[in-house]
Amino acid sequence: MPTERLALPGGRDVRASLDGDGDASAVVVACPPHPRQGGDRHDARLRAVSDALDADCLRFDYGPWTEGRGERADARTACDWAAERYDRVGLFGYSFGGGVALAAAEGVDAVAALAPVARLDDGTDVVAAVSEIDAPLWVGYGTRDDVVDADRVAAAVAEEGGTTTTFSAGHGVTGREAAVGEAVAEWFDGRF
Repeated sequence: MPTERLALPGGRDVRASLDGDGDASAVVVACPPHPRQGGDRHDARLRAVSDALDADCLRFDYGPWTEGRGERADARTACDWAAERYDRVGLFGYSFGGGVALAAAEGVDAVAALAPVARLDDGTDVVAAVSEIDAPLWVGYGTRDDVVDADRVAAAVAEEGGTTTTFSAGHGVTGREAAVGEAVAEWFDGRF
C-alpha cells in the first residue's frame, strides 16, 4: 500500500502519513499514543489497523505537547482535512490516542479506541465525553491491562450501545497487534 507524507494545515506542526491509493471513499484517522512516552504515527497498533483496513488510513503525529488540548485540536484538524477529501471519516486511537479520539469525536462517522485512557493529562474526562459522541463506538482493551482504566471507558461505551471487545493481553496487546488490527478493521468495515 502506498504511503504519502503530509503536513496538515493549521497553526500547529502536525505531520502525517496517508496510507492508501487515494481512491477509497472512506478513511480512518489514527491518533497515536502518548508523545511523551515515545508515541507517534509509526506505532505498531496504528500500523496494524492501517494494514488491515479496506479504507485509507491517515496516521498523524501531534504538534507541540499541550497536555491534551492541542492534541485534541490536532485530531480535529486531521479529521477536517480528511472530511474535505473522503465521503466517510472514522477516528481511531490507542492508549492516550484512544482518549484523544473519544474526546475529539465531532462530526465523524465512527469511533474506535484501543486501551483508551479514562482522563487526558489536562483533566479531560474521557468517560464523560463518550455520552456526547453521536457515532457508532468501539472500545477494545486487554484483560490484563494494568496501565489505564480502559474498562471504565468500555463500560461507558456499552451504556451508549457501543461495542466492546477484550483481548487476552496487557496494555500494549504485545504479540496480538495483527489480531487487534483485524478486529478494528472488521468493525470499521461494517460501518463504512
